[in-house]
Amino acid sequence: MESHEWFDKTGAGKTYYRANYIGGRWTIMTTTIKRNPVWEDLRQVPASVWLELRDIVFNKYQRKRLPWERVAEIDRILEAFPTDP
Repeated sequence: MESHEWFDKTGAGKTYYRANYIGGRWTIMTTTIKRNPVWEDLRQVPASVWLELRDIVFNKYQRKRLPWERVAEIDRILEAFPTDP
């Protein structure tokens, strides 16, 4: 299992994210609580979250902590999103 965590600052405070890679599948969870968090699964993950995860995974790949297949898989997921004209 691989786990990656990050946060985004919003007007209402921080939103924390956790992405887990288990058995060839990504699950992404979110919470707004830092201590003793209650994680909620994101059913419809927006492209902005996938892009943030891709940056994190790519940086870990550059430091030889992950295989290239993780980055390539996220790229395939991002290709499925519609592009703006």
